[in-house]
Amino acid sequence: MFGLDKPAGQQEPGRSGGLPKMASVGDFNVLSSSIPATKVELSVSCRNLLDRDTFSKSDPICVLYTQAIGNKEWREFGRTEVIDNTLNPDFVRKFIMDYFFEERENLRFDFYDVDSKSPNLSKHDFLGQMFCTLGEIVGSQGSRLEKSIVGIPGKKCGTVIVTAEELGCCRDSVLMQFCANKLDKKDFFGKSDPFLVFHRSNEDGSFTICHKTEVVKNTLNPVWQAFKISVRALCNGDYDRTIKVEVYDWDRDGSHDFIGEFTTSYRELSRGQSQFNVYEVINPKKKGKKKKYVNSGTVTLLSFLIETEVSFLDYIKGGTQINFTVAIDFTASNGNPLQPTSLHYMNPYQLNAYGMALRAVGEIIQDYDSDKMFPALGFGARLPPDGRVSHEFALNGNPQNPYCHGIDGVMEAYYRSLKSVQLYGPTNFAPVINHVARYAASVKDGSQYFVLLIVTDGVISDMAQTKESIVNASKLPMSIIIVGVGPAEFDAMEELDGDVVRISSRGRFAERDIVQFVPFRDYIDRSGNHVLSMARLAKDVLAEIPEQFLSYMRVRGIKPSPAPPPYTPPIHVLQTQI
Repeated sequence: MFGLDKPAGQQEPGRSGGLPKMASVGDFNVLSSSIPATKVELSVSCRNLLDRDTFSKSDPICVLYTQAIGNKEWREFGRTEVIDNTLNPDFVRKFIMDYFFEERENLRFDFYDVDSKSPNLSKHDFLGQMFCTLGEIVGSQGSRLEKSIVGIPGKKCGTVIVTAEELGCCRDSVLMQFCANKLDKKDFFGKSDPFLVFHRSNEDGSFTICHKTEVVKNTLNPVWQAFKISVRALCNGDYDRTIKVEVYDWDRDGSHDFIGEFTTSYRELSRGQSQFNVYEVINPKKKGKKKKYVNSGTVTLLSFLIETEVSFLDYIKGGTQINFTVAIDFTASNGNPLQPTSLHYMNPYQLNAYGMALRAVGEIIQDYDSDKMFPALGFGARLPPDGRVSHEFALNGNPQNPYCHGIDGVMEAYYRSLKSVQLYGPTNFAPVINHVARYAASVKDGSQYFVLLIVTDGVISDMAQTKESIVNASKLPMSIIIVGVGPAEFDAMEELDGDVVRISSRGRFAERDIVQFVPFRDYIDRSGNHVLSMARLAKDVLAEIPEQFLSYMRVRGIKPSPAPPPYTPPIHVLQTQI
């Protein structure tokens, strides 16, 4: 593999279902570790490249660059092999990249005609380049993006076809069960209270905790409950990577006694129950001190079952579209848009907080919507000509067709509205939630999923109605993102988020958690780097969407549609002019 890994988002690894009944081991360690993203493999083909060689055809190579978020610097990620004498290469070497739905990964593919053995690209003829995002490739039909190669003025440089394939190991989970025999006795008055801690090794040789079993009380021969863990979390998809397992004796005060440890790998474990999967538990200190030391007991694998999960990308590849709607708070508490203190201030030199939130989230989501047409709504304003108050008006002034083209179209309609409507009140969310819910209710077959972004300055006036709307919407293929801008207290929003307590209305609980709330002020970069602020905001508000999406599909028993068959355009033999 010739990719560069980057740190993944924080997630909690899978925990065994038996925890609440057992003694808690939660005080043992902060159990949060980076779980790598799913990995996708990019394949590159070109058609009708420029011919730069006089007596034969070009000898092309593809070089992939990724862009750093903060300083926008392009870094080389990898190169394909060189294919001699062709204008229609199908490169064999793939690029394997980490994929995060919630991050915008800018890519640049450069093509060169290789004229010598030199690794220095400036020594070779440039054939053009193509810019895109990883989301654009994944979000294209069949996860296959075809684009023109550009970069040489006045020349047709041909086309490039990039396909993305999710690596199989990324979606496998394993169900494992272990028992132990004759563990060391650590407790003065009774036997030990053993539990296991699993760590995967990192590239630098360090270890990251990835699972902890429950505690089995007062025994030296415990049988732990079976637990499920993703292969990604266990070994980052590398079957030969070391997995270290530590055995501890639980103590109420958190000072758990170390019994011993052993190492294994996914490949060894996958042999299942056999003599290969009985491990001696070794305590290195005891081993060093006692000549007759044999071990501190044994741990045996009782069962090992691989399960392949369907993933978010399976649905996207099968053609599920993500429909994005924005709703903007036009209440008077935002302040007069002509004043610099207003949250809606139209600064000619930089985006206001509303603009930043819209762009940060919208630029990522638009890659998953083929027509790039987004309904944009406003609420809490008086509309011309008669000054009636509306909580669900089209920013483009056309209630029959509130769609704007791309995020640029949404921004344009937002700025136009600010000049024509009067900020008023109150702050009602229910009408815009119900607006999107009506659309979501009409397509429950898994072909479409709806994401509503509400940007607001705060205090909500119709809390009871909003809760009712969210509980109703939790049965539909939709998610709601709320970004709070300005200095207000957002306590009510935290309640809608439902991460701590599931939201309910009149005794009915939401079927699933569909709301994600973040205060924009938490993302203001101290150095004034808005690009970083927006990237962090997008990462946090979008991170939960794939899981919310999958929870809807699982509850409804909807399977992904098969991906369309791969299509490669016919090779046209073109006479190219030098």
